[in-house]
Amino acid sequence: MAEEVKPVTLSEVKSILKKVEKDREELLYEQKIALEHAHKFTKINVKKTNDLIKELKTLDFLQEIHVYKIADILPTTEDDIKTIFAKERLTLGESEIKKIIDLVKKYYIE
Repeated sequence: MAEEVKPVTLSEVKSILKKVEKDREELLYEQKIALEHAHKFTKINVKKTNDLIKELKTLDFLQEIHVYKIADILPTTEDDIKTIFAKERLTLGESEIKKIIDLVKKYYIE
């Protein structure tokens, strides 16, 4: 049976690697780079990220991959969202973009 592949957010990666770091004397090179990246670009904690993901999943026009991308990037403008969906066949309307921005702003204030 094949392993199930599930997307994870950058804040989850950071949390996982911090636990691994505690258990081992030293992280592998790739893990160190990933942890450094996660420290630099994680904007909210795991709990807030998971809460945001739950709410984004209620928006039926978003696929799971989009939900996780939004939770990592935390777009706060219409242009940010349009950039995320630039290569997608999905075109979002103004009301859909506003719903995403409102949810992101609920969990993340710059």
